[in-house]
Amino acid sequence: MGNETQQLLDIKHTVVVNAPITKAWDAVATSEGLSAWFMPNDLQPIEGHEFHLNAGQFGMSPCKVTKVDPPNSLSFNWGKDWKLTFELSELNDKTEITLIHSGWDADKVTEFGAPHTAVRGNMDQGWAGLVTKLMGYVEA
Repeated sequence: MGNETQQLLDIKHTVVVNAPITKAWDAVATSEGLSAWFMPNDLQPIEGHEFHLNAGQFGMSPCKVTKVDPPNSLSFNWGKDWKLTFELSELNDKTEITLIHSGWDADKVTEFGAPHTAVRGNMDQGWAGLVTKLMGYVEA
């Protein structure tokens, strides 16, 4: 084994929304959309764009857009280790949205000193609630 890092499974949540893909894209790939269900931010869907998520008590979290493929995929780095990806696909008149939160590592800790292993479960539960909120926002 040596000093290989122990990768933890990505957090993955998929929902199907009763809305066209363009509306779903706006909810995950614009500052206004992301703010409505996730956190205040100054995202612009431009590769290389650096922005911040306002994580409330945890302060301003630096992010960088790494992939923009409208209206199907958007990825950005979040903080020092994490990556968020939104994958969208059309299902007739509905849209499937998959959120992937990757970058988990059993040997790493967050900026606040919490081990990834301890934070991951809470984040997984948090995302379950957030994708429900995202669904409500897109379908409103």
